[in-house]
Amino acid sequence: MERISTGLRLSVTLLLAVLSASCSKNDTSAAPAGAAADAPAAPTPKAFTVGFIYVGPKGDYGYNQAHAQGASVVADMPGIKVREEENVPETEAVQKTMESMIELDGASVIFPTSFGYFDPHILKVAQKYPKVTFLHCGGLYQEGKHPPNVGSYFGYIDEAQYVAGIVAGMTTKSNKLGFIAAKPIPQVLRNINSFTLGARSVNPKATTAVVFTGDWSLPVKEAEATDSLADQGIDVLTMHVDSPKVIVETAEKRGIYVSGYHADQSVLAPKGYLTGADWNWGKIYSDYVNWIKSGQSYPHLLRGGFQEGFISMSPYGAAVSAAARTKADEAKAKLTDGSLVIYTGPIKDNTGKVVIPAGTVHKQTDIELEKMNYLVEGVVGKIPS
Repeated sequence: MERISTGLRLSVTLLLAVLSASCSKNDTSAAPAGAAADAPAAPTPKAFTVGFIYVGPKGDYGYNQAHAQGASVVADMPGIKVREEENVPETEAVQKTMESMIELDGASVIFPTSFGYFDPHILKVAQKYPKVTFLHCGGLYQEGKHPPNVGSYFGYIDEAQYVAGIVAGMTTKSNKLGFIAAKPIPQVLRNINSFTLGARSVNPKATTAVVFTGDWSLPVKEAEATDSLADQGIDVLTMHVDSPKVIVETAEKRGIYVSGYHADQSVLAPKGYLTGADWNWGKIYSDYVNWIKSGQSYPHLLRGGFQEGFISMSPYGAAVSAAARTKADEAKAKLTDGSLVIYTGPIKDNTGKVVIPAGTVHKQTDIELEKMNYLVEGVVGKIPS
């Protein structure tokens, strides 16, 4: 009986405690003057939405994957919502995608990442939505010419290509290097030239045969170009295309070395991967989002290289010698602190013409490099007309 009585007392005690708590909850007598008895909960802050648009698949082991990795950094930021769309062509389709992100998702900032999105697509939509910020990858923004809610960014990834060239120049046995390129725009030519200058800085006998495919993503042509270069005795290959996957895999099958681009492709070529010129878009994207979200002014034209943390190198592969690693690391350190300037004259093009005279120094910020229309001495090939 004692156990039952104790149980009853415990039940009654608990019931009284619940009733007391309930009365206290509804009692407003102790509420501060002017306070509402049932004040509504503070509204949940609205997420700051950021859109990312890719011309190809996010898992392409290349250009689009590098941007998607950058978007993932933004997605991890508190209070940020990320909206992504892949496989969007450089047509009016990208205008519809941008408008959808704004109208349906409430995007405040949009990063349309492909080069061909800028004109006329970004410029047209930006005029329609002046309160939305559009930031394009490619460095095409011109102050006074383009809308004030538009910006552009890019990186000096030719610094990483220069370092990759050093590794290639010290690894090659044939002194024949290869470069598969998409289009002969200045940014691509700059990568070809920097890679070659890096290689020849440690191996003056090295040459770089270049093949232009004509577009950013042509897997069949890229595979054919890789086979053709391998047949010519080239034993180290690199590239500037959207997705290096086919080139890297084909080079591995042919038993030649390869240096990657955009993102780390080492998993595709465990034997032949040397290193790679990689983007760190997450640094740029998180900086932009923080600036805009907090109402700060932001650079409408943003550039950077090793020093700013915008680029990096893939880890060295097993085939890279200790001597090559040392030389490459030394060059990277000098590029980072500014003591090494790639385009220091005299430099000749591959027809023998002096394109940068002795005593002339073009630092990375020099606008002359944005107009590059030549291939340096040591490059085998011509710029398509």
